[in-house]
Amino acid sequence: MARLAESTLSRLLPVVRPPLLPRPAPGILHLGIGAFHRAHMAEYTEDAEAIAPGGWGIVGATMRSAEARDALEPQDGLYSLLVRDRHGEQARVLGVLRTVLSVPDDGPAVLAHMAASATRIVSLTVTEKGYALDPASRRLCLDDPRIVADLSPGALPRTALGLLHEAMRRRRDAGLPGFTVLCCDNLPSNGDTVRTAMLAFAEAKRDGLVAWIQANVTFPNSMVDRIVPATTEADRAYIARRIGLDDAAPVITEQFKQWVVEDRFAAGRPAWERVGVEFVSDVAPYELMKLRLLNGSHSAIAYLGALAGLTFVNEVVGHAALRRFIEGLMAESATTVPLRSEDYRAALLARFDNPALGHRCRQIAMDGTQKLPQRLVAPIAARLAEGLPIPHLALAAAAWMRYAAGETATGERYTVDDPLAAQLARLQEAQSIEGRFEALVRLEPVFGKDLPRNPAFVEPVRSAYLDLWRDEAIAVASRVAGR
Repeated sequence: MARLAESTLSRLLPVVRPPLLPRPAPGILHLGIGAFHRAHMAEYTEDAEAIAPGGWGIVGATMRSAEARDALEPQDGLYSLLVRDRHGEQARVLGVLRTVLSVPDDGPAVLAHMAASATRIVSLTVTEKGYALDPASRRLCLDDPRIVADLSPGALPRTALGLLHEAMRRRRDAGLPGFTVLCCDNLPSNGDTVRTAMLAFAEAKRDGLVAWIQANVTFPNSMVDRIVPATTEADRAYIARRIGLDDAAPVITEQFKQWVVEDRFAAGRPAWERVGVEFVSDVAPYELMKLRLLNGSHSAIAYLGALAGLTFVNEVVGHAALRRFIEGLMAESATTVPLRSEDYRAALLARFDNPALGHRCRQIAMDGTQKLPQRLVAPIAARLAEGLPIPHLALAAAAWMRYAAGETATGERYTVDDPLAAQLARLQEAQSIEGRFEALVRLEPVFGKDLPRNPAFVEPVRSAYLDLWRDEAIAVASRVAGR
C-alpha cells in the first residue's frame, strides 16, 4: 500500500475528507507535536484557515523522541484523523502541519523557526512535567538539571523555557516584535503559570530580557479538552484500510472537543472563533471545571481501574459500582467549581463510556505526581476549607498512593511511569503498609505542606489506603459510593 504524502493524495478513498489545499504557510511553531495537538489545535487551525486564510500553518517540534518527526516528515506532515463514537466514525486528512523537527536532532532549525518574523504564535503541549515546575507551588525549579543545563552560558537549549528564551533573545536583538506563547497543557492558569516561569528563567539567565518579555510577549490562559487515546499498531492497520493509504502517524479521537482562550495575542491569530473556539476574558471557571471534574475523574478512573485489573476507561464506568463512585467523586469536586455542572457531568460520563476510543487506564495513570495537585489535591483542600467531608476524593488520592506501589494484590509488578518514580520507589521501602502511607502522605510536591498536618485529610486517606491493601478496589469503591 502506498504511503500517505502529497504525491499520493489522489489515492485517498472517496469517503475520506481531504486536506486543505493549497496548504497554508507557517505562522505557528508548536512544541510537543503529539497526538493531542494534532487532534485539537491543529484541526481547529486547519478549519479556520479554510474559512479565513491567514498563513497559519504549523511547524511542529518533538521535545524528546524523534519518532513523530520520523513518521510525519516522509508524509510531508500529512496525517489522518479518525473521529469515533458509538454511532460511527469519520475520517479526514489534515495538511496544516507543514514541517516536523526534533529538538534533540534539529535544535538550531527549531530556534530559527521560532525566531523568524513569520512565527507569530509559539504554542505548547509538553505535558505538566515539561516546564520543570514544582507540582505544588507551580514555581520554576531552578535546580532542575534540565534548567541548570539550559542556563549554562552558550548552551543550546533543550527545554521549552530555554527554547522560548533563546528565541525571544534573538528577536529582541534583531529588532523583531514578540510573539504569543500559547500553553495548551493542563496547568492551572496555564498562561500565567508559564509567564511566571519564563520570567524566573530570564531573571536567572541575567541577559536583560525580562523587561522585553513583559513588553512584547503575551501568555493567554487557555483550557483545552478532547480525549485522545494512544494509537496502537492495530489502529494503524485499520486506518490504512479505511483511508486507502499507509499512515505512520494517524490519530484517533472522540467527537467532542472544546477550547476556551483569553483573547490576548501579541501578533494576531487564526479566525478560531469561526470554528467553535470560545474567547473569554477569564478562563479560570472553565479550567477549574475541566481539571477537577474531567481530569480528576480520569485520574480516579485510571488508578482504581488499574487496581481492579480493568484495561479501558469505558470498562470502569461500565461497572455499576465504579460508575456510582465516579458520580459521587464528581459531585464532591463540583462544590469547588464556580459554574453549574450537572449537564457537564452527565456529558462526561457519556464520553467516558465511549467503547470506540479504547482509552487505556495505564495511559492516564502516567505522571501522577505532576497531575494530582490540580486534579485532586486542590478540590480536597477547597472542601476541607469549607468543613466538607472528602470520602470520594480521599479514596481517589489513596488509589494513586496504592498504585504507586508498582505491584498488584497478587504480587504482579508493573512500571510506575512518573518523573518522581525513583523517589516513589524509595518511599515504598517501609516494611509496614502504615509506614508506606506515612512516607507517601508527606510527599510535599504532591500534597504540599499543610494538608499532611490536617487530620481531616490524613485520616480518611489513611483509611482508604489501608482498605485498598486489604480488599479489592471495586469493593472499597462500592462501600464509599454507598455512603
